[in-house]
Amino acid sequence: MGQCYYNETIGFFYNNSGKELSSHWRPKDVVVVALGLTVSVLVLLTNLLIIAAIASNRRFHQPIYYLLGNLAAADLFAGVAYLFLMFHTGPRTARLSLRGWFVRQGLLDTSLTASVATLLAIAVERHRSVMAVQLHSRLPRGRVVLLIVGVWAAALGLGLLPAHSWHCLCALDSCSRMAPLLSRSYLAVWALSSLLVFLLMVAVYTRIFFYVRRRVQRMAEHVSCHPRYRETTLSLVKTVVIILGAFVVCWTPGQVVLLLDGLDCKSCNVLAVEKYFLLLAEANSLVNAVVYSCRDAEMRRTFRRLLCCLCLRRAARESAHYTSSTRAGASTRIMLPENGHPLMDSTL
Repeated sequence: MGQCYYNETIGFFYNNSGKELSSHWRPKDVVVVALGLTVSVLVLLTNLLIIAAIASNRRFHQPIYYLLGNLAAADLFAGVAYLFLMFHTGPRTARLSLRGWFVRQGLLDTSLTASVATLLAIAVERHRSVMAVQLHSRLPRGRVVLLIVGVWAAALGLGLLPAHSWHCLCALDSCSRMAPLLSRSYLAVWALSSLLVFLLMVAVYTRIFFYVRRRVQRMAEHVSCHPRYRETTLSLVKTVVIILGAFVVCWTPGQVVLLLDGLDCKSCNVLAVEKYFLLLAEANSLVNAVVYSCRDAEMRRTFRRLLCCLCLRRAARESAHYTSSTRAGASTRIMLPENGHPLMDSTL
């Protein structure tokens, strides 16, 4: 067994990996921190609003919305983790203890893993609902809770492993360049697991798309509604493209550099882009809020009601009147909405 370096400083491991440890604030550091703080604040605000909307509206007490709430909680956690990183980066990195560095890294790994795993859980729930021709999955609440617990157990396991065993404190030759205290194999496994999640999401949403297209086409053969059929099909294509496209745009660059570093690509200048690609992955926590929640008409109405209550103390009566009138109106449920789960349009 090789020698272990538990008593060394952060600078020792950064020098070993060839990663520069700045002693002063460089323009690049200032830009990254400014962008990071902006993204973190937006992530926190939007996902707090989603959680409040789901908790306050009984119409959202369904399995899909529990998963959306868990996605918002994971992204909220990601915002907190990235905010913590912004306050402990640049010249402040050198002042971290080994434990503090692992805490910083563990928060990011846990939150981002929980977010990605929840995206897959949502895809599976949508598949179950569509194949059963249901507006909402009839999964018992107990199973939904177990699914959410499983997501966080996997995320915590993957996030805590580096601090306890999957590090390079006893094997300096296996240290990563991007994360100088972590083993390259950890980065490779993390990148490959995210790629696997993406491929599973592609398979699930592709199956949903072709199933729904066949079903709507059969309906169009019996009813003269070809324009509506084309509209529904295009809407579904748009939804699938947005969901998968957002994941690809936000995650692929970071996963590529992680994989290259994990495979010890000597000629790849991964350090030049790592901070920006990590910021892009964090931005996915903001994109998720738009793709999975803000495109739901009922969710938007709930947002407006909550914001009115926060901005105007005397708006309680108008908010209550608005809610009662909405419930009193006729409601139409659409099986193929913009974001893959039912919309409710009280104006129809």
